[in-house]
Amino acid sequence: MAFLEELKSSVGDALIQKHEQKIPYETDASYFQGSEPMAVVIPETVHQVSLVMKLCQKYSVPVVVRGGGTSLTGSSIPLSGFLVISMARFDRILEVKPQDRYAIVEPGVRLDTLNEKLLQLRHFYPPDPASSMAATVGGSISTNAGGLRAATYGTTRNWVLGLEVVLPNGEVVNLGGKVLKRTAGYDLTAMFVGAEGTLGIITKAILKIWPIPETKGRILAYYKDIEKVGLAISSMKEKGITPEIAEFLDRITMNSLEKARGMHFPESALYMLIVDISSTRESLQRQLDDAVRVLRQFSPTDVTVTTDPAEMARIYEARKGAYASLLSERSSATERVVIGDIVVPASSLPMALRESEEKLKEDGVRAALFGHIADGNIHANIFADTGNEDQMKKVDRFQEDFGKIALKYGGSVSAEHGIGIEKKRLLRMEIDASGNPYVMDIMKTIRKSFDPAGIMNRGKMFD
Repeated sequence: MAFLEELKSSVGDALIQKHEQKIPYETDASYFQGSEPMAVVIPETVHQVSLVMKLCQKYSVPVVVRGGGTSLTGSSIPLSGFLVISMARFDRILEVKPQDRYAIVEPGVRLDTLNEKLLQLRHFYPPDPASSMAATVGGSISTNAGGLRAATYGTTRNWVLGLEVVLPNGEVVNLGGKVLKRTAGYDLTAMFVGAEGTLGIITKAILKIWPIPETKGRILAYYKDIEKVGLAISSMKEKGITPEIAEFLDRITMNSLEKARGMHFPESALYMLIVDISSTRESLQRQLDDAVRVLRQFSPTDVTVTTDPAEMARIYEARKGAYASLLSERSSATERVVIGDIVVPASSLPMALRESEEKLKEDGVRAALFGHIADGNIHANIFADTGNEDQMKKVDRFQEDFGKIALKYGGSVSAEHGIGIEKKRLLRMEIDASGNPYVMDIMKTIRKSFDPAGIMNRGKMFD
């Protein structure tokens, strides 16, 4: 095949064609099964990426870019006839300047690796998805990843200052820059945040970084009523208390953490709320006391407070590992955990949480509820045998009902996991519900202007 011959000539040993070496690229963290890629390229330089894209444009070969493979919606799997471009060798932290509040990194850098480096300088990069151990900078930008700290610091979109991008035609462009403010025409940098690899390939990122808070404390509150969990957070925010982290877990999730991590929770508790308060040493205790007073107004069964770093780290890692821990709650080895991901305004949380529980029962679906509750993000972790057609019909019905709950309260069908393959229909539903169907046409026009041949991650986000 002429394409593969020219590709081999351009990138040499960076090209993978053996069947057994291509298998790991057929799947990601979602439940979708991709196709065997035509080939896999693991480039080392921007020049190589440019050459690859020029050849893909010439031969109309569809491309999917691979980061850490942690997508939960199938955005990083290859479909039939795809070339996979892995950014694994783009793994360098190029520059860190705390005085200017930025770091320049390549897209294959793991988020935890970046923060380990920044910790030495008493700084951090706030976007904090649960998969940060494996998730890469490029992938998190492409999905506009959020995470535990989003209530205070926002999502990835708020932390990207500039990008180097290889366009579908192989041209290399630099967007944005190193400064914290800029008003110079259209914000093309932001266009690539959340684009899921449909517009181009990120080869370098200039990220905003921030000083680590002076100190923090953690509150654990337990409730029997899911509405009271929502009311507690809504009331806290109404009174001007913005937690760095506010996470909730249901009883199923607590049970899974007891099995998988040896943790212990009060037997009477049906819901757990984790609240972090960051502050100065002088004011931390006062702010913790203020937050506890609010939480106690909603009749918790128990409330504890800790400022012990080791204890806080243990709880934090347990929460980040909750998705994996839920595998212990499967009723059979063939079940997977399919994640729903909606967001609503904080004031609507009590109603949205209650309605989500009701819909689970109505649709006959078993799921664990947890999420980043401070920013209104609710995850429904659905247990299902993805090979069972009847079960998956129920899952799809609930995902649609779950999305309708979000839209009812002015929220969104996807808070932080992107669209990929899984949520294309839900994206269409959200746009239709907005009363502005032309928005989809605008998105398609933008995509076509960057990629007239339609080779970038074809079949993802929308058809």
